[in-house]
Amino acid sequence: MRIVVKVGTSTLTNAQGRIDRSFIADLTAQLAALKHQGNEVILVTSGAIRAGQDRLQARYIQRNGDNSALTTHSKLEETLPFKQAAAAIGQGALMHAYTEAFAWRDTDCAQILLTREDLSDRKRFLNARNTLLALISLGVIPVINENDTVAVEEIKFGDNDLLAALVATLIEADLLLILSDVEGLYDKPPTENASGSPPPQIIRIVDKIDGALEKIAGGSISGMGTGGMSTKLQAAKIATSAGIRTVIARGRRERVALEVAAGEPVGTSFSPCAVSSKMTARKRWLAHSARPKGCVLVNERAEIRLKESGVSLLAAGIIEVRGSFNSGDLIEICDLQGRAFARGLTNYSESEIRRVQGLKSEEFESKLGYAGFEEIIHRDNLVVGEQ
Repeated sequence: MRIVVKVGTSTLTNAQGRIDRSFIADLTAQLAALKHQGNEVILVTSGAIRAGQDRLQARYIQRNGDNSALTTHSKLEETLPFKQAAAAIGQGALMHAYTEAFAWRDTDCAQILLTREDLSDRKRFLNARNTLLALISLGVIPVINENDTVAVEEIKFGDNDLLAALVATLIEADLLLILSDVEGLYDKPPTENASGSPPPQIIRIVDKIDGALEKIAGGSISGMGTGGMSTKLQAAKIATSAGIRTVIARGRRERVALEVAAGEPVGTSFSPCAVSSKMTARKRWLAHSARPKGCVLVNERAEIRLKESGVSLLAAGIIEVRGSFNSGDLIEICDLQGRAFARGLTNYSESEIRRVQGLKSEEFESKLGYAGFEEIIHRDNLVVGEQ
């Protein structure tokens, strides 16, 4: 199998909030074992900022002789520039820990840092895919993290759960394993168990992620990570829609990666969508990795035809244009309430669509001064589904 394993900061850290090297040793031992069994393994890891903060705090205390002024220093740590600096320091330390641990298992690893822009741009998306596949073919385990040193709000993934899901779709993985600080998805938040009520139960198998299931998800249990169960559900939705089985399990469970890969009932397993598993790599990129520049609202008749018949988007069904975009950009298609249900690459800019919306294609030339494409978005460049 081709397996993507994601581990977050809350799982990587010990009770004191420090990077736990013994856990890294155990995790790398499992991943190396999976590789030596013939599997292809990719690791998506957090922890660079935390590792950098550890080093900076230690240096600060050493320089000042005590920790009396550490409160002011801790406030500084919350600023974006400090976190980016901490990531620059910590990424090297984190990779050193992984490289050393994998080397003990006769396994090579390679560092890859990504931002959302790397996967939003089609050319960079393909370059990242080719690099990952080349490393896999060489028997190397890629170790991927968000490039926190340069990432700002506009280009951040927001959480490595999302990054892991996009990487899984990027390389067409068979399994996405998200290691968490809880056993899996419970039927109610474990921290909200009322006195006298039945204890929370783990949901072992999820066939469909719907609104009711999303309401169960809560925030980060430990407070160390940036995400929580809600971001893991969103990651599972992306991966399963691309035909990838996804499992959320407790990262510190003994032999967790080996057991999940062997198909044992560990954590919560999300079944892949059979229909979406046939989606081409290009359409997977359109559906999940690229970022839309704007949207068009369509009437009910156009919405039904797009959802049920797989047709192209025509100008006749468009009633409103939002945002600023150019020909070739990715845009969303929304219903009358503004809810996105499809996305695709537009043949026209937003100003051109405004001039032809509601018209038939044979009327385009009189409005635009030239005869262009008949479709606003051709069906080959369009993906329909919950966004």
